[in-house]
Amino acid sequence: MNYKQFVGQVQHRLEYAQFGQAVRASRAVLTTLGERLQEGEATDLASPLPMEIDRYLTEAEHGQRFDYGEFLDRVAEREGVDRSDANYHAQQLLAVIAEIVPHGNLEKVRNQLPDEYEPLFELIDRDTDGP
Repeated sequence: MNYKQFVGQVQHRLEYAQFGQAVRASRAVLTTLGERLQEGEATDLASPLPMEIDRYLTEAEHGQRFDYGEFLDRVAEREGVDRSDANYHAQQLLAVIAEIVPHGNLEKVRNQLPDEYEPLFELIDRDTDGP
């Protein structure tokens, strides 16, 4: 998947009219996630993503400790949205990523995060549970 396809997927999922809005959401969520993850997990998660996107994960200051509330606050501030939108956008971004990266890479990320981060994975769990 290339950059335009990735951002197009995000744009479609978030129902944004403009490409730039989807880029801003992607940057906000992935930069914040990159800050929370250890460098190795951020790199593993980023490696299958388009180069223009993977840098949001890999260029962050890794290994910071903050709870899910702070995660949402950081995403909301970066994107210029409220907390509930930040949560929704983060869930949608992870769902797009789940379609691209190997399942094991995503599980490593999930295992590194505290249980309070489980809302991030709700859409992924729903999609894999089936009917």
